[in-house]
Order: sequence, then C-alpha cells, then structure tokens
Amino acid sequence: MSDKKHTIDVDFFRQLDRFTFMVKKRISTAYAGSRRSIHSGKGLDTIGYREYNPGDELKSIDWKAYGRSEKLYVRQFEEDKSLTTHILLDASKSMDYSSADISKFEYATMLAAGFAYLVTKDNDKFAISTFAEEIDITKPRRGRKYLLQNIERLEQIKLAGKTDIDECVLQYEKAISSRSVVIIISDFLEDAQAIESAIYRLANHDLILVQVLDRAESALTLHGHSKLIDLETGAKIDTYLSEDFKSEYQKQLEEHVNRIHDACSKVGAEFYTFTSDVPIFDAFFNTISRRKL
Repeated sequence: MSDKKHTIDVDFFRQLDRFTFMVKKRISTAYAGSRRSIHSGKGLDTIGYREYNPGDELKSIDWKAYGRSEKLYVRQFEEDKSLTTHILLDASKSMDYSSADISKFEYATMLAAGFAYLVTKDNDKFAISTFAEEIDITKPRRGRKYLLQNIERLEQIKLAGKTDIDECVLQYEKAISSRSVVIIISDFLEDAQAIESAIYRLANHDLILVQVLDRAESALTLHGHSKLIDLETGAKIDTYLSEDFKSEYQKQLEEHVNRIHDACSKVGAEFYTFTSDVPIFDAFFNTISRRKL
C-alpha cells in the first residue's frame, strides 16, 4: 500500500475556462429552463418504452430489455436540462505506476478534477468515487468548495488492491437514481470480459471511458533481462524481453483496447486512450471538443 501524497496540479483549470462541457442531452430549445419535455434518449425519469426504429440512436436502446426479450426497445424519458455527472476513478495499485514524473493515478485524478470543474461551472451536481476491488461511493453535490474537498481527498488516498470493475459498477449503478453522465477513468488493464460487462451495465447512461496508460506500457521500452513486478499482487518475475516478446505484447494490448472500443461502439459510449506524458489540456481538448453539439 502506498502512503505517498499524490501531486495534483490544477493550474490547467484556467485553460479549461475556454471550454464548456457539452453533454449530449437532446434538449429542445422550446423547453428551456426548468420545464421538461418527453423524448427518446437521455433524461431523468423513464416513462415508457417503444420498439426500436432505424435511425434511433444506439444510446437510446435498453440493452437489459434486449437481454430479456432479444428485441430492441427504446426508453422514453422525461427530460431536463441538468444531468448529474458520476466520475468513477480507478484507485487500484496498478495506477501507482510511473516511468517518469507523474503516475497514472495523478494524471487520472487531474482528468477527474477537470471534468468536475467543468460541471461545477454550470452549477450541476457531480460525484467522484474511487474503486479497486471495492468502490467508495460519494454522493453528488454542487459547488467549488465540494470540488476542492474532493481534490484534497484524492491527494491523500492510498492506492491498493486489484481492479474489479464489473462488481464495482454493479454496486454503483444502484446508487444512480436518474439518467446521468458516467465517466470511468482507469488503465483498463484487467479482464476484457469484466470491462465489457461494466460497459453494458451502464449503457443507458451517457457513458465515457478514458484509459490512462504510462508511455512504457503503451509502447514497451524495456529490452533484455528485466525484473517485472505486478503492482497489484506484488508478484515478481525475471524474464528476457526479446523483440518477439515486445511484438506479441503490443499485439495483445492492441487487441485488448480494440475490444473495449468495440463494446463502447455497440452501446454508443465514447472511449479515449491517453498516455500520462500527453499534456493534460490536450487530453481535454480531444474529449471536450468532440462533445460539442
């Protein structure tokens, strides 16, 4: 278990002021303000179902209903302007890895804080919950004071354990009371089937997955005789990293990432991958700019 204090640089907040976090809410301009309207797609309260028609967004499909009936149905919601943003941040031991100046967790935390900052600018509710083998659920609230409290909490958090994303999402989805934006930030270096299951559980929300890898993981730079350590289990192995080994590693990593991407595409979720040496503002530029309507 790591007792170190994490470094979270939030100077980039000033740069984020140039952007507005645009979520895909499909709000009719005729119902601006607190008035609500009925549409298929995102919203607060489910009011019914109808069969899927060609041209409907994949995000509007109720995949749980499909699993029961093998027929495609679209949920209809009573919509509102404001959506709660739920941010799930991987705090497992593997996120402690760093081959340079910043760990994956510190980078991921800046992303989480940045998303929360943008939500706070619109005075919407957000929650940042951490997960590993279990999930530490926090309640959604508003305000910059709450944001600063979250940043302070994340700077002190102790990273430990393996990642059990499916079980953690199973627990968390019970705490989501309405249609929401859900952002999961992780290295996603666990069983692909568990990740797929988590994606399908949250398919009816506006779902974003952000993968954070260290550059040494993304493009294996080690060569020759090396000692590898599994940060989650502490297991050590002495091995020889040949060019063939590195080539096979890259192949399997690419297949793993593509499998996550395919699952996201099926449910209309977004998936982004960044290495921790990418300037944090550039990471936001690549996510936020694509979400403008």
